[in-house]
Amino acid sequence: MRRLILTLLLLPACTRLEEVGKAPGFSPLEGSYQHHAMYSQPLPQSTVLSGPTDASSLWTGGTTSLLGDRRAGQRGDILTVVIEIDDKAEISNSSGRSRSGTETMGIPSLLGIPQRLDRRLPEGATMAEAVDTSSSSDFSGDGSVKRKEKLTLRVAATVVEELPNGVLRIEGQQEVRVNFELRELIVTGYVRPTDISRQNEITYDKIAGARVSYGGRGQITDMQQPRLGQQVADILLPF
Repeated sequence: MRRLILTLLLLPACTRLEEVGKAPGFSPLEGSYQHHAMYSQPLPQSTVLSGPTDASSLWTGGTTSLLGDRRAGQRGDILTVVIEIDDKAEISNSSGRSRSGTETMGIPSLLGIPQRLDRRLPEGATMAEAVDTSSSSDFSGDGSVKRKEKLTLRVAATVVEELPNGVLRIEGQQEVRVNFELRELIVTGYVRPTDISRQNEITYDKIAGARVSYGGRGQITDMQQPRLGQQVADILLPF
């Protein structure tokens, strides 16, 4: 059992040791959704008969014609995603609560009964002030959130699927390696063909279910992350 645990702990370390002195490798495109969408042709849903002069006409609606629409519209097409995020959010809340109460109850005289009871009560006790209670509570709370994010990027994405309702599912991936640090940008989501501009571009705010990932991997990223043992200790230790 101890050998098994030791092997599981050393296995990630052995994988990392193989990358010592080497720049991080690129993610292969083969086998991805983009590669499959570009290299596979789906079966046509309908057959369009063309005449003998259709190929030589300047006014056809194809993407290769002079006045054709070159916007992405089917599986395997490429379009540009423009990401310009400049968001700022500021929230401030304040709440307060205060309560106080006092109750006093006594029996100064009741057919002479309180006076008779006072004789039997301990010294200093009297029925004139039988019950005297008071309570108070005070609560206050403040909270604030302030965030500011700015990101400007452009990435080419591929239409990987055309849904039955005409919506296009896109996926884009970009990797740039500088020395021993690899920057990664991944964009996925759903777009409407009508939202694609004449320049074959679409902004991120028109992408439904948008997933934008901007990060990297390499020596600098490793230095910014805590060690694996420290991460495990932070999760398991209750204090």
